[in-house]
Amino acid sequence: MARIQTPQRIRGTQDIFGEDQRRFAAVLETFDRVRKLYCFQRLEIPIFEATGVFARSMGETSDVVSKEMYTFEDRGGDSITLRPEFTAGIARAYISEGWQQFAPLKVATSGPVFRYERPQKGRYRQFHQIDAEILGAPEPAADVELLVLADQLLKELGIAEGVTLQLNTLGDAATRDAWRTALVAHFEAHKGELSEDSLARLEKNPLRILDSKDPRDRPIADSAPDIDAYLTDEAAAFFKAVTDGLDAAGVAWTRNARLVRGLDYYRHTAFEFVTDRLGAQGTVLAGGRYDGLIGSLGGPETAGVGWAAGVERLAMLIEEPAEDQPLVSVIPWMPEAEFTAIGVAAELRRQGVSTHIAFKGNEKRRFEAASKAKVRARVVVAPESGEGAISSRQGIPVRINEVGSFARAGENLREQILDALSRSYDVVRMEPTEGAFNPDALLRPLAK
Repeated sequence: MARIQTPQRIRGTQDIFGEDQRRFAAVLETFDRVRKLYCFQRLEIPIFEATGVFARSMGETSDVVSKEMYTFEDRGGDSITLRPEFTAGIARAYISEGWQQFAPLKVATSGPVFRYERPQKGRYRQFHQIDAEILGAPEPAADVELLVLADQLLKELGIAEGVTLQLNTLGDAATRDAWRTALVAHFEAHKGELSEDSLARLEKNPLRILDSKDPRDRPIADSAPDIDAYLTDEAAAFFKAVTDGLDAAGVAWTRNARLVRGLDYYRHTAFEFVTDRLGAQGTVLAGGRYDGLIGSLGGPETAGVGWAAGVERLAMLIEEPAEDQPLVSVIPWMPEAEFTAIGVAAELRRQGVSTHIAFKGNEKRRFEAASKAKVRARVVVAPESGEGAISSRQGIPVRINEVGSFARAGENLREQILDALSRSYDVVRMEPTEGAFNPDALLRPLAK
């Protein structure tokens, strides 16, 4: 019989467990808590869209569309793409679901995204992003709110130190047209010195040359005209309102006049939070204003601004969260005690007490399992007397013949467990009402 080949994890994917999962979960939990402070509603969108949604939103000539998208034809003959980012899908939903009625709409989401890239540290082909967007708000205050949200998120994750907010303006449509003309003239004058990639960009997307990493392009890009010389009064006022708002909120920023977004629908604010703790790939969160995106997808002209951040990259930067540990271990002293132990554990969990139950091995191994779980208290289910009897030093005793269900336990037994647990960790003693004991209010661990 042929040996069955063991399946392997696909290159560029990851199985997240243990410390990595705790870091991952801490990022998502912090994001969810902070977005609620800013009244951003949670939404979910499909993991795949019609290919045209991303081709139009990200640009046919972009690296993502031309080289990195996971695109396939489904059985109905439609071209489908796994989402490489969230913004395009959210913009599509804004149009197709009639969400204009909720403008200005503040939304947040998270989940897996897919890009066929070369895997490296902190970069995968299936990875995860958190995303925040404001749709239908043309005011610079929307840009400020998103940036302050991002700044607070990084601070609450404990990674703000060493992270810098780099900020630029791309101006309005008139600014961009004038600047683009000047850039094309500059690059045409140095055409013979540009890299092959930049020559291709010169025809369709000349702004992308400004952030080229090719050493042949850097001197030419660095000497290119700055956008400030072409800013309209309106565009300059918009950028000043953004920076004044950040100053008012106490958010530090620095100007990076070479920070660009290549597609024509991008307007005004562009930003990145960068760190030197991730090597050359130092961006941890990035975004900008895209007032022309929804119009490019066939919807009404609608203002939009947003940002996204990689969960894995943020998780690499945070301190390792403490491992979740059960408060109590329930130990059945012998096989005939197991059903009683199940009842005790179930009731403790219903009361909000995280509970480990030790079934495997003999009595010694069950105590070892409880110790390994680092519990703060042990509840031991054992016979009333005889060979299997236990001492109070071994744990809180529950006698098999005393209880069939913890919820129906006698008053003395309940008091014993409460007293013993309260010495092991903080509990709120819930007194009976009018002489009746309420098992639903047995234990309520204090928030740590």
